[in-house]
Amino acid sequence: MSKTPRSGSRPAPRAALGLPAASALVIGSIIGTGVFALPSALAPYGPISLVAFVAVTLGSLALAVTFGALSKRVPASGGPYVYAREAFGEFAGFLNAWSYWITAWAGNAAIVVAWVGYVEVFVNTGHRKLFSVLIALIGLWIPAAINLTGVRNIGAFQVVTTVLKFVPLVFMATVGLLFIDPDNFGPFNASGQSALGAVSAAGAIALFSYLGLEAASVVAGRVRDPERNVPRATVYGTIVCAVIYILGTLAVFGTVSHGELGSSSAPFTDAANNIFGGSWAGDIVAAAAIVSGIGALNGWTMLCAEMPYAAARDGLFPGAFARLRGEGGVPAFGIVASTVLASLITVFSYTRFEDVFTKIVLLSVLTAVIPYLFSAAAQLYWLLVRGRESLSPGRLARDVTVAALAMAFSYWSIQGSGYQTVYYGLFVLLLGLPVYVLLKRDRGEYGEPTTSEPSAVQETPTAPAPAVPTPSDAPPVRASQAAAAPERSTPRPRTGRFVDFRLIARHHH
Repeated sequence: MSKTPRSGSRPAPRAALGLPAASALVIGSIIGTGVFALPSALAPYGPISLVAFVAVTLGSLALAVTFGALSKRVPASGGPYVYAREAFGEFAGFLNAWSYWITAWAGNAAIVVAWVGYVEVFVNTGHRKLFSVLIALIGLWIPAAINLTGVRNIGAFQVVTTVLKFVPLVFMATVGLLFIDPDNFGPFNASGQSALGAVSAAGAIALFSYLGLEAASVVAGRVRDPERNVPRATVYGTIVCAVIYILGTLAVFGTVSHGELGSSSAPFTDAANNIFGGSWAGDIVAAAAIVSGIGALNGWTMLCAEMPYAAARDGLFPGAFARLRGEGGVPAFGIVASTVLASLITVFSYTRFEDVFTKIVLLSVLTAVIPYLFSAAAQLYWLLVRGRESLSPGRLARDVTVAALAMAFSYWSIQGSGYQTVYYGLFVLLLGLPVYVLLKRDRGEYGEPTTSEPSAVQETPTAPAPAVPTPSDAPPVRASQAAAAPERSTPRPRTGRFVDFRLIARHHH
């Protein structure tokens, strides 16, 4: 296991994303091809899945508000990883980084499977498996190539694809509602389960459509004015997606018969064709879905690299993930490694799984909900321990309620994933334990790197600093923060540019 490279030996990431690009990253990461394939995945449950969609929407909004609040206190890249690490320690931070990393590349596999369904509206209409796999691999590696060119290009590409993908979704969420035929809905609960069981199972699938709401917090270090722009991009982006999702899915359920919808690989295309007749309208929707999928893969490929990059800088992920390339500081190893893993699971799924999309979706949801759960817990921890000092009773009660709702929603999502998914998810999560052991071994008995490097809290990675700054030799703000910091029984590992985010939280509140 390679050791974490010194901070001074790598360039700092550039904050190249403004509010429009950050918002496009959130919306583009949430709205991929998943929503274009979701009606087919929900069809076996019947219209009761729309009830699940509403419940998931409320829970997702609670998570969005929670992430927005956390990003104000911890305005740095890493999102759920940083929040868990600061609240509960290194091991919790590692588990979150590991779990989210699995979510990112496994989720890319799910997105590209749905994306292939819309590409095959135009090519490989016979759905020959070998060609489907080839199309999927092309879909994974085009966004990887874009990511390798730099953050500025990622942001520009994300804005363009986000605008284009909205056309068919807004159409179905507005005009499509006028063509609803109640006979198309079928039985309200077609699953054969109890109403609660059907809502829980459908909700676990529906949650996949909201994965990515935390995207801006994960890349906060690359966003300009993150304390202001990250919360706004997170909350507003989630609200926009929620409105379009619910109305668009309702329109598809009402314009495509229940029997046809369950076997459709491109339900929005079928809905458009049923509204206008012929195939031209469906072809336009399919083309927009293809653009949408590439945009989502572009954003998620960035997240695949940013989360392990943040953890690797702290010595909690293999050091190769912390190396940046080029003037813009691109984590090339993370991009390539994650895309390779997504390619492997995509090939495996096409050769072994029958219901490819649903199985990968459920695994991605489970590994995403674990960081969501820790993030909600971190918010509750901060509110209950320090919130009384800085918040009014009314604001404290409101924030605690929202965080508790986000936590309860995360537990509910895990329960709805099913026993088999929980088994596989727990297995892949625990595969991280040997990695953590090797990382701890390389960093020494007390968590310090085995190589000699500066351990002081400092702003400039190349400037030496004493181990414990004093008011006489440290900047005034830094000295006052150091004096207010609680003592630690075990030294925190340093990476040269480490900043204690608890001090930042105290400074801003």
